[in-house]
Amino acid sequence: MIRIDGSFGEGGGQILRTSLSLSLATGKAFSIENIRAGRERSGLLRQHLTAVLAAAEVGGAEVNGATLGSTGLTFSPGQIRPGEYRFSVGTAGSGTLVFQTVLPALMLASEPSRIVIEGGTHNSGAPPSDFLARTFLPLLERMGPKVQLQFERYGFYPAGGGRFCAEVHPVKVLNGIQIAERGEIVSRRAIGVAANLPRHIAQREVETVGNMLNWGSEVFSVEESRNSAGPGNIVIIEIGSSEVTEIFSIWAGRIERRKGRIDRGARCARAPRFSRSSRRASDRSVVASACAGRSRILHSREDQHARAHEYGSHFTVFACAV
Repeated sequence: MIRIDGSFGEGGGQILRTSLSLSLATGKAFSIENIRAGRERSGLLRQHLTAVLAAAEVGGAEVNGATLGSTGLTFSPGQIRPGEYRFSVGTAGSGTLVFQTVLPALMLASEPSRIVIEGGTHNSGAPPSDFLARTFLPLLERMGPKVQLQFERYGFYPAGGGRFCAEVHPVKVLNGIQIAERGEIVSRRAIGVAANLPRHIAQREVETVGNMLNWGSEVFSVEESRNSAGPGNIVIIEIGSSEVTEIFSIWAGRIERRKGRIDRGARCARAPRFSRSSRRASDRSVVASACAGRSRILHSREDQHARAHEYGSHFTVFACAV
């Protein structure tokens, strides 16, 4: 059984989710201790527990230690079971991270699957559903499988209550993927979303982004929504290139922090370097580890989040490709 120290690197939840994904993909059992030791509240929170239970259900796994607050568990996967699933985080915890945990296994299942995820769809520290639809899933489709995503309801912190569905059409073998450069920029846009909030909030934000990036008004839009359990606000900056689409997400938060966050997000988008987000890069590496062909994915920077995630997944790239 593979033993994993959850305090490695940043000591967050990603090393657990990566372990679950790779365990399902390779059929290898693992034990992990010191789960989220680097966080103020260590151990399994609701989102992490949901990911564990989802992986166990999809993989017919035997699990010990899957309880709220647990700092250690063992996970022994069985046969991947395609089918219809519904996973609810129960809080504003990220549903997109739960989805990414089980997706690699279902892409290699024997039959299609349908998944309903309820929880957070747009919250800080996790990829929003826009990233799945515009960046992550188009790259996966180059590897063979088809994943159709249907967004149904926003889930902002703290209310949560978001919902999206996905239909996964698997393949027997994943193709390798080569992404050595971003390529020529072909499109730009910025969207301000105001859910159960006045429109002028999002309007002011996209105008700030426009002034910083010197983009024309034709690439900006504002979306007002009542399709959310609670109030929420986000700005999405999207840069489409010939090889990839990059998403920059800005959660405005408290009004006194809003200007600074928008400034930082616009600065990243002004001169993007594929890819500036360590989580985005590490997400791709997990899937690459299940490929039969060799994959090459370049990104410019990595932090502790990326290192904690990718040491394990890059090792498995070679194991799975042999």
